Amino acid sequence: MKTVMTALLGLVLAGAVTTAFAQNEQFIPMNGYWVGPYAPGGSGIFGGFIDYINMLNARDGGVGGVKLTYEKCETEYNNARGVECYEREKNKGPTGATVIHPLSTGITYSLIDKVAADHIPMISLGYGRTDASDGRVFPYVFPLITNYWSQNTAKIKFIGTKEGTGQEVWLHGHAHPGGSPRQRAGSAVAANPPDQARLGDPARLGRDESGGAEVRREDRLSA
Repeated sequence: MKTVMTALLGLVLAGAVTTAFAQNEQFIPMNGYWVGPYAPGGSGIFGGFIDYINMLNARDGGVGGVKLTYEKCETEYNNARGVECYEREKNKGPTGATVIHPLSTGITYSLIDKVAADHIPMISLGYGRTDASDGRVFPYVFPLITNYWSQNTAKIKFIGTKEGTGQEVWLHGHAHPGGSPRQRAGSAVAANPPDQARLGDPARLGRDESGGAEVRREDRLSA
């Protein structure tokens, strides 16, 4: 977590650094989710981010003499709320928003054109739009560390080392904005001959884990 926070703050301080030193403060919106079905993930990550910023301000007086300030805005992992929070927070503080970190694929997609127009960097840490890794096309989106392509490549290659090639890999569908990019990326990786994997239809699995056993039984019977 410390490595991730350091990377995030490195990007934060890289933007608008001259203005920040003039104002001696840099504003970071905390547009996250502390309530709703995804609250366990959002509250932990944004809570850690806030604690780290508070520690840096208290212990070191900020970073390089620049105090880091923030304000929380509840998105509930909802696209419309995420856009609303962005518009509300983007001009706050003496420098305006230094960076946006929505922690949501759907909100990321909704903000891509907006951050480009406003010249505000947006972090998508292992989520968001995978092809935004091409900075020539998406200069204000920063997919740090991983994206859906690299995650699916790693999973399928790992399965290949354990089970061998020519296996059918079932990618369980997840009915939210982060699910469909995983399925698209997984399908592309599976179609790559070196992996020799095929993806089954996620809809056949249903919404609970018992569907997986059902499909396995069906496949054995039809083999």
